[in-house]
Amino acid sequence: MKIAVSSNGKDLNSLIDPRFGRCAYFIIAETDDMSFEAFDNESIALGGGAGIQSAQFVASKGAVVVITGNCGPNAVQALSAARVEIFLGQSGTVRESIEKYMKGDMKSASKPNVADHYGMGGGGAGMGRGMGRGLGMGGGMGMGGGRGMGRGIGGSGSKSSAQPNATQLSGEEELKNLKNLADEMRRQIEQIESRINTFEKK
Repeated sequence: MKIAVSSNGKDLNSLIDPRFGRCAYFIIAETDDMSFEAFDNESIALGGGAGIQSAQFVASKGAVVVITGNCGPNAVQALSAARVEIFLGQSGTVRESIEKYMKGDMKSASKPNVADHYGMGGGGAGMGRGMGRGLGMGGGMGMGGGRGMGRGIGGSGSKSSAQPNATQLSGEEELKNLKNLADEMRRQIEQIESRINTFEKK
């Protein structure tokens, strides 16, 4: 069985990218032997429809399960139409998430947990939180703060520019997402510090 995971990197030890439609990479893993392929997400720069395009892509690769952090209504609808089971609010590494799924420790979702256009560029009140997330992601990817910061700002900006009829998070869902984000950032900081130590020892 094939599982698609939104990822910040190209291997099973990479951290889950919290965005589905605009994640950096998709890792398609085979549960029988944990073999996998990593694909660049070509929908990352789309002005709209990234969630739908990403859903169609993972379905075309034979994935029957998607594991990610956040997923908007359009992507959820497209995945459901393709009979792909969705697991939201996940963090940690790709490998950990797959193992967690195989143990039956995840609960599937039938509704989105973020509004339309989550991950798109924007500004406004959410910029502070988004910038923090971006720095964490940029460092975790080992690709520099600039790239991470840009994406982080985009992620938060979407909330301030959400359409009036978009699905809103409950307080409990928002708290869960924030805890997942904090856990992810702690992991990324550990990776950054490990990387720093490696260079300092040279």
